[in-house]
Amino acid sequence: MTSSELIAQSKTRVIAIANQKGGVGKTTTTVNLGAALAELGQRVLLIDLDPQANASTGLGINPRAIEKNMYDVLLGDTPLEDTLEPVADVEGLFVAPSSLDLAGAEIELVPGFNRERRLIDALAPIVGDYDYVFIDCPPSLGLLTINALVAATEVLVPIQCEYYALEGVGQLVRNVELVRKSLNQSLEISTIVLVMYDARTKLAGQVVDEVRNHFGEKVCKIVIPRVVRLSEAPSYGQPITVFDPENRGAQAYRDLANEVLGNELNLDDDNVPSSGGVEIVPERESDPAPDDLAPDDPAPDDPAPDDPAPPQPQLGLDEPTAAPIKRPSGLGATMILGGSPEVMPEADSETLEENE
Repeated sequence: MTSSELIAQSKTRVIAIANQKGGVGKTTTTVNLGAALAELGQRVLLIDLDPQANASTGLGINPRAIEKNMYDVLLGDTPLEDTLEPVADVEGLFVAPSSLDLAGAEIELVPGFNRERRLIDALAPIVGDYDYVFIDCPPSLGLLTINALVAATEVLVPIQCEYYALEGVGQLVRNVELVRKSLNQSLEISTIVLVMYDARTKLAGQVVDEVRNHFGEKVCKIVIPRVVRLSEAPSYGQPITVFDPENRGAQAYRDLANEVLGNELNLDDDNVPSSGGVEIVPERESDPAPDDLAPDDPAPDDPAPDDPAPPQPQLGLDEPTAAPIKRPSGLGATMILGGSPEVMPEADSETLEENE
C-alpha cells in the first residue's frame, strides 16, 4: 500500500496551513488551534516545515538543542517518530521541530529523487497514531510547501483582515489546484480562517464580506480577534491557552477548535458565543456605530451630510487594485501629532533668508 493510500484510508485529518504571504497568522493558528484541539482530548501532531522554526520555539522547544529535526527527515534517513517532542503543559500535543538548516533544503531537494514525496513517505507510518496532523508551511510556494500539500488531505488558509492579505490568495488557490491535479487528487481547501480582526475598522468588515462572498461555507464562523496577548505568548514558549487561558484570544481558538471538530456552537441572538465575548462577524448590512456613541450620533469616520462620500477601497481576490494616492500640490512636510495630521506650508526663500 502506498503512502498516499495509507493517509487517505486513515481517519486522521492531515491539514496543511498555508499562505504564501508572511505575517498572516499561519504559525499562530497552527500552534493555538493545535493546543485547543489537544485540550479537547484530540491527539495532535504539529510538523514545523518553516525554516524560521517559530512553531517550535512558540511551544518552548529550542531547535539548537534538538539532535534530530525535519531537515534530517526530508534529507536523511531519520524516521519522523524519532524527531517528535511532547509539548509541556499540553497533553496530547507533539511537535516535529524545524531547523535553520531547512533554509537550504529547497536547493538540496532539487536534484533529489521523489523530492515532492519526502514528507508523505515519512508521515504515512505514524499517521494513524494521531487525530490531527497540522503542517506549518513557510511563506512561499517552494518545495517545502509542495511537500506539505502532497502529504495533506486538506488546506487551511488563514487570512488577515486587511487589504494586502487578499493579494495572492487567488494565486494560492490556483497552485493548490495544480497540486491536486498532478500530485494529490484528494487535496482540497477545506477551511478559511479570518484572523487579526479589528472591529474598530470598517476595512476589516469589508475584507470579511469579500472573503465570505468568494469562499462561501468554507469560511469559519469564528473570527480570531487582534489581541496583544497572542503576540506575547510565543516569547514565553506557550500557546495562548496556557499563557493566558481566560484571554479572549484563547477563547476564540477554543471556539474555532469546536467548529473544526464539527461541534455545535452555542450562539445567542447577537451572534456571540455564549462561552465568551468572541465576536462572530456575519455579512454586514451596515457598519455599526462605536459603542461610546449614542445611536443617533454620527460616527467619527462618517462624512458630514453635505460632504461627498469618500471612495471605498476596491477589494478583490483575483485582481486586487489599489486606488492611486494623490498628493495635494503646495503642501510641505506632514507631521502626525497625537494621531491627527497637521499640514505645514512650504516656506518661501524670503522667509528662509530672514530666519538666517
